[in-house]
Amino acid sequence: MDRAIKPYAQVKAMLGDASYAWEKLVGHIRFYYAMDEVWQAGNPNHKNYNNLYIRRGGKTLMILGIREGYFIACVVLGKEEREKFDEQRETFGAAVCKVYDETDTYHDGKWLGFDVRDELPVDDIIRLLRLKRKPNRKVLPENLERCGCLDLGLPHGEITDCLFASLRELDRI
Repeated sequence: MDRAIKPYAQVKAMLGDASYAWEKLVGHIRFYYAMDEVWQAGNPNHKNYNNLYIRRGGKTLMILGIREGYFIACVVLGKEEREKFDEQRETFGAAVCKVYDETDTYHDGKWLGFDVRDELPVDDIIRLLRLKRKPNRKVLPENLERCGCLDLGLPHGEITDCLFASLRELDRI
């Protein structure tokens, strides 16, 4: 298993049109959360694809599975997070509620998996992350390498502008 995180140019080539959604979601996580990133490279001859585990202290915040032309965002909601979701259910989109309702509940919670082909479900996924864990980063460091290991391929100013725009958008919801 190769744990070296792929350069963003390779990730972008695999994602295709879903690369903007990837940039927005990973950028949001790096801006608001101090997390470890573990890359798991799959066997190209089998259906074991590349995965990025975003975790801290042995607890996983999210798993991002890269496929050809899209990625899967997996969020596990435990009992407390499911109760919070039920309280705020009407504020989430129909697609998120449908996945939530169709997902079985296991001993460790509900494993919600979203196929992300464009940026439409990203805002709801970000809101699910906020239910799961409050942001623990106060300021974006000047040096992006300290935020994580995956190069987003964007200048610092563009990432900041994009993230502040998405933050304003989330605050309106």
